[in-house]
Parts: sequence; structure tokens; C-alpha cells
Amino acid sequence: MSIKPRVRFAPSPTGPLHMGGVRTALYNYLFAKKHGGQFILRIEDTDQTRFVQGAEEYIRTALEWCNLIPDESPWNLPGDEPYRQSERKPLYKQYVDLLLEKGHAYYAFDTAEELEFIRERAKAAGSVNWQYNHISRTQMKNSLTLPQQEVEERLARGDEYVVRIKLLRNEEVRLNDTIRGWVSVNTSNMDDKVLFKSDGMPTYHMANVVDDYLMKITHVIRGEEWLPSAPLHVLLYKYLGWEENMPQFAHLPLLLRPDGNGKLSKRDGDRLGFPVFPIDWENKETAETASGYREKGFYPDAFVNMLAFLGWNPGTDQEIYSLDQLVEEFSLERVSKSGAKFDFEKAKWFNQQYLRRRTGAHLSEDVKTELEKQKIAVPDQLASICQLMKERAIFPADIIEEGDFFFKPIQFDPQSVSKKWKPDSASQLRSLKDRLSELPTFTAAAIEKAFGLELSERSLSFGQLGPIFRIALTGRFTGPSAFSIAEILGKPECLLRMDSAIQTLG
Repeated sequence: MSIKPRVRFAPSPTGPLHMGGVRTALYNYLFAKKHGGQFILRIEDTDQTRFVQGAEEYIRTALEWCNLIPDESPWNLPGDEPYRQSERKPLYKQYVDLLLEKGHAYYAFDTAEELEFIRERAKAAGSVNWQYNHISRTQMKNSLTLPQQEVEERLARGDEYVVRIKLLRNEEVRLNDTIRGWVSVNTSNMDDKVLFKSDGMPTYHMANVVDDYLMKITHVIRGEEWLPSAPLHVLLYKYLGWEENMPQFAHLPLLLRPDGNGKLSKRDGDRLGFPVFPIDWENKETAETASGYREKGFYPDAFVNMLAFLGWNPGTDQEIYSLDQLVEEFSLERVSKSGAKFDFEKAKWFNQQYLRRRTGAHLSEDVKTELEKQKIAVPDQLASICQLMKERAIFPADIIEEGDFFFKPIQFDPQSVSKKWKPDSASQLRSLKDRLSELPTFTAAAIEKAFGLELSERSLSFGQLGPIFRIALTGRFTGPSAFSIAEILGKPECLLRMDSAIQTLG
């Protein structure tokens, strides 16, 4: 790539950042870093009626947790240019005026009530999708139908208005999308979108194009839901005389529900029991809450790795990639056109792989945090416990749950006892206890050797002695190596537990 790309992720602060939004940010980040470019974050808050307190901070915290740090953003300013659209308000009117001057836009004075009346009338007549377009505008109150003097008088006395784009009839609009190829739309199938409102705020379409131009954005990588708006944006570049600076578009596939039927939403997560947001969210005004991947115990690297594969693949069998490796391998050409079905079990698999790659010492820090949260004492052997239990865990909290016998007084599982504990089990366990008490070194290897001698000398099978030894140590007959468990517990605790089982279970 000859030029270094400048890409932007431009969320609206209208609520928590959906995982689909994080994936859009991720693909922008990967593309920029792959080609030595810049990743910019812009807050698109032109619609102040939908602004939600705390949403911008949520976006920042979520991206930071994912290690997707923008080169430029409202909180990382390289210069004096604002990165919130609401702070860029003075910039837009001059470009709206330019469109009006060139005849590519017009004032419209129709009230909301008048528009609603016309829509309802059209619906009653069988036209459910009435549009303000090249046909209907000739019957409306706008600067194309009203005398110029009346238009000037309305503007002078402060009548409410909007500025709409003036689309030509039967014009073919084409764009070459990096992911989807050539897209063609006829203006006869488009409407005259509102670009600017009398309160001085631009709509998304106008602000989006102006900001991308002024920020020298080279590639617009965004969700598929914006593809229908792309022809309008192409026309705005053309009408403003910026065709040579128009960015390359790439519209990403949707994230779909696990069954593939429709876009993944918060309701789907609530219904199926998994998060659709990166971190927990709470709306202070409405008390609405939503769970996040961070608080569920996901590692950010695992979450990002999982997201990368929802719509992209490297063309190999490799699935585990660090962020740096994703940067190296990523290309828009390998992004799919079709929607990506979300699979929470696969998401958990990714986390499991990352958890298993952590050493016992590193994992112990994660588990220690969880123990402190649950007000459970942290054992000295925590790193060894984590190393032993990590193959049976998906999240750090699973180590505490699966290995609860390391952290709490053991509870004998009635089902395990009824299946494995026999009338002669107490005497067999007592004999093994006496043998283990004589061991000079209490390692898993030494314990296993002594156990083998006990089986041999007493003509026992492993199935007779192994399960009751494990029950004595853990309260159940399934789990990791009983010899390793015994070593971690240490000789005094191990013998104490064996004695307690003998006395309790008889």
C-alpha cells in the first residue's frame, strides 16, 4: 500500500458498545497497524436526544480493556481538532451552504405533523414506504416550490427548517466496496435525506462525510448496516467536489444469532445466557444493566482473538493469534461477505486456550483476585493448585469451583460415597495412611510408588483403593491426579483428611 491509511471508528454514545462495534474497531485497528497507518476514534454525538450519560467513558474503557488504543481520540489529542462531533458544530454549515449554493440541496419547511399526516395518508392509499424524493418534493413546502421571497422571509423570522440533499432523477451511483465488490444504486430508489437542521446540528450523513474528509480518512471500514447509506455518501463527496479524496469503503458482515437468523442483539444474549458487550454496563439514569465478557472471566486477548474470527479467517488451520499476530495476518480481502454466526461455546473455547497457556504463577494472580472477591483465604500453594487444575477450567473462577477441596472444608459427595465406599474401605485406607506416613519425601512420584506397593502387597486393584483415596482427599471420586493433589496438600493435611474419612464414613 503506497499511502499510510488513516481509519476511524466512530461510535455514538447512545448506550454500551456492542461486541459487533468492538469487532469493527478491531478490524480498523488491525488494518491501520498492518499498513503502518493511524487508528482514530471519533465520537458521533450529533443526535443529542439519544445521548446516554456514561456511554463515552464506557467506549473508552472497553477499547482499553481490549488493548485497542486509538492514535487519536477525544482523550488523546494530537492537536487542537475536536474528536466529538458536537464540538465540531461550527464546521458543518459552510459545507451545507456550499451544497445550497451549487443547487445540490434545498430548504424544507414541512413540520413533523405535516410529514406524519402525509405518511399516514399515503399508507391509507396503499403506499407504506412514502419518501421525500424527486417526485414528492414538488408537492411539499420547500425552497424548490415556494417563491424565493417567502423562503427568505421564513429564514429571516426563524421558522424551523431542515436542509435536504437534492438528488437527480435516474442517476446511477456506483462504488467499489473492498469486501463486496461493485455496488450500484439508482437515485430513483433513494430519498432526499436530511443533512442539516435549523438547530445548527448536521445529521449523521453530513457530519460523517465532512469529518472523514477533514480528518483525511482513507478507508471507511464499518458495519453492513451502513451499506444502504454509502451511495448517499458517495454523492456528497461528488457534490462537494471531493471525489478525488473519497475514501475506500469496506462494509463488514453482520454478527448473527447462534441459529443464524438475524442480527445478534442484547435480547438474544439475555435470552440465551451470554454477554453481547465487552464489559459490564449500568445506565445510572434508568438502572438498566448488562453483563460483559470481562466480568464473566474472559481474558481480553481471548475475546479479541474470538472476535477476529467472526467474519475473517487467515486461510490456515491456526486459530490462536496474539494481537500482534493478527496485525501481521489481517487483510480485508479475507473478510467474508456473509454474516458470521456467534457461538458462545467457541468463545469459551478461546478463553480456555488462553487460560491453559498461562503458567500456574500467572494464573494464580487471576484466581487470587477471585478468591479475595469471594472472601476465601489464599493458600500458599495457589500456583501449584492452578497448574494442576487449569486443564479442567475455562475461567479462573472454575479453578475455585472445580478445586473447592483446596479452599474449603471438604464435603463428602453422597453419590460418590454410595458408589465407591465399601465395608472394607476404612481398613484399606487406614493401611495406606500408615504407609504414606512413613514417606520421607511427600512428592506425587513417591506417593504413587507407595500406592503401587500397597496394591501389590494387599492384592488390591486400583479400582478398589484409588477412588476411596480420592474421596478421602476431595470428597468425590473424579478429578485430577490424586497423587498430585496429595503432594499439594502436604503430608500432615493429607493424613488428617484420610483419618477424617475413616472416622466419618466408617
